[in-house]
Amino acid sequence: MYIDSHCHINFPELAARMPDILAQMAHNKVTHALCVSVDLPDFPQVLALAHQYPHIYASVGVHPDYEDTPEPTVEQLVALADDPKIIAIGETGLDYFRLEGDLEWQRERFRTHIKASRITRKPLIIHTRSASEDTIRIMREEGAGTEAGGVAGVMHCFTESLEVAKAAIAMGFYISFSGIVTFKSAKELQAVALELPLERILIETDSPYLAPVPYRGRMNEPGFVAHVAEYIAKLKGVPVEEVAAQTTANFRTLFNVAE
Repeated sequence: MYIDSHCHINFPELAARMPDILAQMAHNKVTHALCVSVDLPDFPQVLALAHQYPHIYASVGVHPDYEDTPEPTVEQLVALADDPKIIAIGETGLDYFRLEGDLEWQRERFRTHIKASRITRKPLIIHTRSASEDTIRIMREEGAGTEAGGVAGVMHCFTESLEVAKAAIAMGFYISFSGIVTFKSAKELQAVALELPLERILIETDSPYLAPVPYRGRMNEPGFVAHVAEYIAKLKGVPVEEVAAQTTANFRTLFNVAE
């Protein structure tokens, strides 16, 4: 049994196929999925899916790539997170790859989410791209880690170095691998996955993006997360059942979700 720890099934291309998406999850033994918020205008769709389907969870947050969107406040995030199906704050973080110029607004938005996480006691879903130094620095400054009184979270769709992974794990965070880890070109990322303990790993699709091998180039969906688990199992030389069981347990521990 698998859990997709990060997907966007509220996006139109997946929402239009919802019966098929859910059927494929069941066929591939994907028991649950976390549908992740990227902005406040679309958050009601995310929450509605979580309420409609018992095995779908949701988060609330505003993605760092979304520049022209309503800016969240700590108070808004705290209020919106006051729902049992909202199990995380985010996705949030920093992205210096897609956007240029003065990105102080990104850093302030990230701080807002960390503050909301500390208040709600709900974990953070962190996106970082070409910004790992500032990401780790702000996490430390705002007390995102468990040793600083935060509730930690997950570094989602991880593509950074082993050093960044270890810094996040030291703060109590988990590292989530997407279909990228299955790509032939992802040798450095595969080395990171090999090095990290299963006890700190989650698996995800980030669907509709980044479909794993053998579906690379196609629209991704939560049912494909099994292929991420299979690749990590092969990489580590352990049974896929072990990866499935441990990543599922990790998800439940991090997000405080009972069986």
